[in-house]
Amino acid sequence: MACRTGLNRTRFAPSPTGPLHLGHAFAALTAAKLAHPGEFLLRIEDIDQSRCRPEYEALIVEDLHWLGLDWPQPVMRQSERLSAYQAALDRLAALGLIYPCRCRRADIRAALSAPQEGAEPVIGPDGPVYPGTCRHRNMAEMGPDDAIRLNAARAFDYLDLEEIVFLDENIAPGLPHRLAAQDFIFGVGDVVLARRGMGTSYHLAVVVDDAAQGITLVTRGKDLLDSTWIHVLLQKLLELPTPRYHHHRLIRDEHGKRLAKRDDARALKLYRDDGVSAAEIRQLLGF
Repeated sequence: MACRTGLNRTRFAPSPTGPLHLGHAFAALTAAKLAHPGEFLLRIEDIDQSRCRPEYEALIVEDLHWLGLDWPQPVMRQSERLSAYQAALDRLAALGLIYPCRCRRADIRAALSAPQEGAEPVIGPDGPVYPGTCRHRNMAEMGPDDAIRLNAARAFDYLDLEEIVFLDENIAPGLPHRLAAQDFIFGVGDVVLARRGMGTSYHLAVVVDDAAQGITLVTRGKDLLDSTWIHVLLQKLLELPTPRYHHHRLIRDEHGKRLAKRDDARALKLYRDDGVSAAEIRQLLGF
């Protein structure tokens, strides 16, 4: 899928695990604004079928239309793209860059709590950086309850890169963001590319889907800035284009806490039920 030359294609990709709140509205409106006069897409991130609900997907569509947004059909759903994610994993496996991991969270916590000269665990985008317990395993040993991790050190060796780079149009526009290979290996680590029972992870799916939809500008909150390093590395490994990025501000409550789906008091549906107009929501959010 390709956008008209010179025009942005953006996307809003919510998970149907709860109602949209003000933070989602800000993210969707930002993506739509930065797409104009190009193309704004909706994508449903529903790989976690244990938590996703059709009624929440219907509410997402209703809320976005109420905000005045529209998008081309059909809508891409991650649950329908498992073969594409498997193809990406197969490519990485053929390169020897992934391995199966049987560790549970308790195992990781135990490994990280072992005495290491008083060193505190390094925290990366997905939490404590994985200590590499299963790194010696190969994909031939893959079990039904294993996750799949990227071997970050091997990935950089394969690419023969000393750093990775991306451009952000909102944070220091025009200046490339750079991360050294060693900082990635020790500060991000061997991230999960396929979770147990899902066939993929957020990191892998978003990279494969952005390329498939020809996304030229990825808009997302600043809380995902560190995850972008993972995505740029995967784009290079899979020989996919790296889009430009726009990491926007987050909508916070009166205590400065980032809004989450558990904040039902700020769900868009409740604003609608109380008679608040879409124009008022847009004005509240600075549009």
